[in-house]
Amino acid sequence: MAESFWLDWEFTKQDYTQTKLLKGDYENCRFVDCLFSKGFLDNQNFVECTFDGCDFTNTNIANTIFNEVTFVECKMVGLQFETCNQLLLSLKFIGCNLSIASFIGMHLPNIEFYNCKLHQTDFTDTNLKQAKFLDCDLENAIFENTNLEQADFTSAINFNIDPSINQMKKTRFNKDGLIGLLKKYDIVVT
Repeated sequence: MAESFWLDWEFTKQDYTQTKLLKGDYENCRFVDCLFSKGFLDNQNFVECTFDGCDFTNTNIANTIFNEVTFVECKMVGLQFETCNQLLLSLKFIGCNLSIASFIGMHLPNIEFYNCKLHQTDFTDTNLKQAKFLDCDLENAIFENTNLEQADFTSAINFNIDPSINQMKKTRFNKDGLIGLLKKYDIVVT
């Protein structure tokens, strides 16, 4: 049960690596340049919040609720999103580094990634129907048994997606990115 409720608060340049963020419900709050790295952000409730320029590297987010939460220019390396509470989950990422993050087995239709670095990010068994990967770098991202129906990769780069092991009906690519669908065949395109 939540201990406190914060509405319309702004938290700026706070270091939560040593002192944990107070447990509670945060609604329409903004976190700017806060440090959560290697800390504990578990069992929290965030509704309509924005995190701007925050560092979440290897942060524990187990059982945390993220409902209509936007992350802007955040460092989120190694986060295990599948551990968070998936009830009412709604996320948006803009300019974030999500390298080595994990979304394994999650239900994330319509999720939006804009200008994000998603190196070695794992989307195995994830529902990404109608997801947007606009201007994203997907180097070594893992897509296995992933629902990518109607997803938008038109401006994504460095992806390697095997159509034979993913659901890809009406998935959008630009013609320059089609090589990312053929890499397993070791074809040379000039």
